[in-house]
Amino acid sequence: MQTALNHMTVPNLGYISFLDLAAKLGCVGVEVRNDISRPLFDKLDPAEAGRIASDKGLRLVGLSQVYPFNDWNPEREDAVKSLIATAKASGSETISLIPRNDGTALGNGERQANVRVALKGVLPLLQDAELTALVEPLGFQRSSLRSKIELVEMIASVGGEDHFKIVHDTFHHTLADGGPIFPEMTGIVHISAVVDPKLSVSQMEDEHRVLVDEHDRLGNIEQIASLLAAGYEGPVSYECFSPETHTLDDPYSEIKRSFDFISSRLQALAA
Repeated sequence: MQTALNHMTVPNLGYISFLDLAAKLGCVGVEVRNDISRPLFDKLDPAEAGRIASDKGLRLVGLSQVYPFNDWNPEREDAVKSLIATAKASGSETISLIPRNDGTALGNGERQANVRVALKGVLPLLQDAELTALVEPLGFQRSSLRSKIELVEMIASVGGEDHFKIVHDTFHHTLADGGPIFPEMTGIVHISAVVDPKLSVSQMEDEHRVLVDEHDRLGNIEQIASLLAAGYEGPVSYECFSPETHTLDDPYSEIKRSFDFISSRLQALAA
């Protein structure tokens, strides 16, 4: 299992400290974000930021994000162009596209049309840049794109298989009632746990997403094992939103303990 670290898991760390943590954890790469409470790359020039990561033996596996990508208009197009330019300058391998998540544009037919229009708008930009975009279905009932099946079909309908991949997020997969996995179309796997026994699945929110341990209710081990068994070879990246995780005194020890727990359970399943 190749591991990676999303800056959302430790948003209080500066960019260099974030890279150092990922390198110490043995990660293959990191995902950086433009939606946390610090400037992207801590205002470093993107090329310099990419060089620093490479010097530490890390890939920039993802650059987040454009939201809501499926409300396609000139402003959204400019945002995608800007993120692509930053990705190219920094050496980031992908950009991230997030669907509308506010309870609007949910109608059958409408939501598919909105995604298809956006994919058609983004595809030539990706082709020109020779870049991949990761599209993340969100499992919340209020999300305008919940289904991996629908997304994979819409990517195929615009001929975008070479430039669009999907995010398999273990949290959102559970909230969307599971369903098929698409290892050949998966560009990255996001992991996090929900451990609060009082929550129903419909009550689970980003703020409940913590590190994976034996109390995990999302089936992270089983989901990762299924993806790996089906041929997925990409990064498995920690993306936790909980304030509890964000304020850990020793994130290295806690994240390492969780990665070790996951690895041991995967080995036990494979035995």
